[in-house]
Amino acid sequence: MGVYTTIDPVTGEENAQYPEISDAELDALIGHSTAAYRSWRTTPLERRRIVLTRAAEIHREQADELAKLLTLEMGKPIAQARGEVQLVASIYQYYADHVEEYMADEPLDITGSGTAVVRTEPIGPLVGVMPWNYPYYQVARFAAPNIALGNTIIVKHARNCPQSALAIERVLTEAGLPAGVYRNAFISSVQVANAVADPRVQGVSLTGSEKAGSAVGEVAGRHMKKCVLELGGSDPFIVLDDADVDAAAAAAVVGRLGNGGQACTASKRFLVDERVYEEFVGKFVDGMAGWQPGDPTSPDTKLGPMASNAGVEELDELVQEAISRGADVLLGGHRPDGVGAYYPPTVLAGVTREMRAFSEELFGPVAVVHRVGSIDEAIDLANDSQFGLSPSVFTSDPDKADRIAEELETGMVWINGISKSSPDLPFGGVKGSGVGRELARYGFNEFANKKLVRNP
Repeated sequence: MGVYTTIDPVTGEENAQYPEISDAELDALIGHSTAAYRSWRTTPLERRRIVLTRAAEIHREQADELAKLLTLEMGKPIAQARGEVQLVASIYQYYADHVEEYMADEPLDITGSGTAVVRTEPIGPLVGVMPWNYPYYQVARFAAPNIALGNTIIVKHARNCPQSALAIERVLTEAGLPAGVYRNAFISSVQVANAVADPRVQGVSLTGSEKAGSAVGEVAGRHMKKCVLELGGSDPFIVLDDADVDAAAAAAVVGRLGNGGQACTASKRFLVDERVYEEFVGKFVDGMAGWQPGDPTSPDTKLGPMASNAGVEELDELVQEAISRGADVLLGGHRPDGVGAYYPPTVLAGVTREMRAFSEELFGPVAVVHRVGSIDEAIDLANDSQFGLSPSVFTSDPDKADRIAEELETGMVWINGISKSSPDLPFGGVKGSGVGRELARYGFNEFANKKLVRNP
């Protein structure tokens, strides 16, 4: 039987360990979730709104305590950890404020006599498979709208953040959520597949790697279950020759290094017009060099360790392979000696298609810069990816911005800014970046039954 373990990425020391539950315990948990669904789906919307509002309040009241768990379990700098907790509070509050609006019947303009409405209803117990890079936020994107809708939830969290996983369940219980509506489950990948296949479960949401998404999506498809898959990204950051280079370079640093570069929506490939390439790269490298890894418990630290030594090894393997094939190192490029899952800010140039760093996701503080000669070349290079998530475009020309936004094969586009999450903005990608949307009304409707009711 496997375990879920907190390992401090600063020291490498084990902090806590939790065993997986048995198959019998999982079966009972699904039964509990199913029974809870029968009552929660008919719970008045006002009661749901009160629970969601209280969940938001508790996140704000306990922000410091909750943030410290993120810093302990995955090395998130404490200031960024507090920011994640506040974002989560805003998500629960958003669905508290909009649940009645989103649940309202939608009258249809029909031909002939009578009336027709589309009614929004829950579908039943859902399974969530969540990652470690935003332990609270990723869960809230899935949990908040579905709690509002009337579904019940079983969450399998990442193995390296079990204390954060338990904190989520505790907060929702304190907020007044009835037993069984939200349950944490320390289960294996095999047990995830079994849960998705269980006829009592009606859908699954996964945020993680393409490999994990493909595996879960295959099981969901075989058993005809609705699924939402939020997967990887290798987002381009396009800088045209008319851009504000100072602003673009400053945004690029934050876009690449926020959360230690461990975000699917992080800017990873920097496609810069040759007329401003040298200026941009010089300022970008200087800015990256200013974010040196430090103690994540310090409020002044902007870049902490990566979440695990395994992540450092995977990232460094991609970097060293690129260097061995002729990539130029403009900054960093070598894993430091000593204790801790640290990796320095790194900038590579001259990365070609033969190198893994050209096409694979660099999940950490490593950037790749490319020189481009035209808008068409920038668009072609941006779209030359298995991913399609959340690029940035920097230009002073609105017409150019609109054209590029239209031609990029992605789920989101940011003009003169970097990807930032907000409860009222839909989140999701295309191609290898996933299926479905989260947040806003779009996320609310992913696991909803849109039932037609026709009266003569």
